Amino acid sequence: MEKIDYKKMFKELYQPEAVPKMIDVPPMKFIQVDGHGDPNEPEGEYQKAVEILYALSYTIKMSFKKQQTAIGYHDYVVLPLEGLWQVEDNEEFDSSNKSKLYWTSMIRQPDFVDEAVFKIAMELTRRKKPQLALEKARLVSFTEGLCVQCMHLGSYDDEPATLQKIKDYAEENSLLFDLSEERRHHEIYLSDFRKSDVSNMRTVLRYPVKKR
Repeated sequence: MEKIDYKKMFKELYQPEAVPKMIDVPPMKFIQVDGHGDPNEPEGEYQKAVEILYALSYTIKMSFKKQQTAIGYHDYVVLPLEGLWQVEDNEEFDSSNKSKLYWTSMIRQPDFVDEAVFKIAMELTRRKKPQLALEKARLVSFTEGLCVQCMHLGSYDDEPATLQKIKDYAEENSLLFDLSEERRHHEIYLSDFRKSDVSNMRTVLRYPVKKR
């Protein structure tokens, strides 16, 4: 059976153009881990969260192949890392002071992943990697709703230029940014910064909006 690649199935979510467009994002399942502080800190909280997410995601992918009939498993490509970001006091997103960042790091899961599958994956991962703080992870259904998104090309530090394009689009189309504890600045990391030339890095930037 051919692997399902959700990035190809849902191009509108993972392959936007480098110009802003409005999108209504449907409900999806994610494993999430919350944290605070500089994501670039070596061995820091963010790096540990990412390790937890990938450990659980690959455990789910590899451990349930023999139970296809029972749980509706299908082989698939593990989805990319994503992040929801906000600044202390719910100020407008600004990555220049990384110590003030609050984040939710997350990876989307296929529809067959429910609480029972997640619980088993937690137990299996804990046996393999007891050093991970798996209690920080949770499985959620996340509904983002109306957003404006755009593909950002290049360094994360150059994101303000792409965010300005998103702001201009929102203003021109009578849309207001709708930031809150639940609706935050959203990034989807399609490139591995450890392996990619900075100029070729691709990141989906997504902002929640509402109509005036």
